[in-house]
Amino acid sequence: MTVINRESGTSIDEVADGLYRITTPIPPSVFLGGFSFNQYLVLDDEPLLFHAGPRRTFDLVRQAIAAVVPVERLHWIGFSHVESDECGALNQLPAAAPHALPVCGRVAAMVSMEDLADRTPRALGNGEILVMGRRTYAWLDAPHLPHGWECGFLMERTSGTFLCHAPFTQPGDRTPALTEADILSPSEAMRHQMDYFAHGRDYAALFDHLIAERPTTLACMHGSAWRGDGAALLAALRDSLAGN
Repeated sequence: MTVINRESGTSIDEVADGLYRITTPIPPSVFLGGFSFNQYLVLDDEPLLFHAGPRRTFDLVRQAIAAVVPVERLHWIGFSHVESDECGALNQLPAAAPHALPVCGRVAAMVSMEDLADRTPRALGNGEILVMGRRTYAWLDAPHLPHGWECGFLMERTSGTFLCHAPFTQPGDRTPALTEADILSPSEAMRHQMDYFAHGRDYAALFDHLIAERPTTLACMHGSAWRGDGAALLAALRDSLAGN
């Protein structure tokens, strides 16, 4: 672990080859039980930051990126859907990264980003490939999973790396950077408490599509990144949602 800022506790860890988790903990005094906001930096010829983070954490995220790669090399700023913790700092980053462009799904571009973003976003259709160099990520539409019509994910099929946003939102402000332990139980406990899923009608088909990708590393936005049988984990979440 590399601590970027001791006051905030922001740190950066390599959780898979060329994949870095940046996390800023939110202490229990601010959020009951503690919480965390994560961004993921993917190194390649055209580096990607998945989640820009809230506006107030911009300097912390910028410092974390700079600990690994010059910020001005950042080429893509991706996110799952439009929410302040995903894209609050979207228009601050380009000042430090002059070639960086937003990348999102076509729905997000149409309903929000073509107006909100200072730079025209790269809009990806379902299954469309983003080539970053030796890494290629496929955009997977996932409307309302867990929330937001424009929701979607990025999947690197060669390594099984799944930039998956919030379906496995875990509580706690001091979670390990990477775990192989159970993350379904704590994330489901949090879902039952806060009810932040959209109760979409097409969950079964969406999950079947994601399960077929067979991810092995899940880059979760809140809590630990996870390594293991991602298809089995997604199937377990699908079945849990079907039950309630």
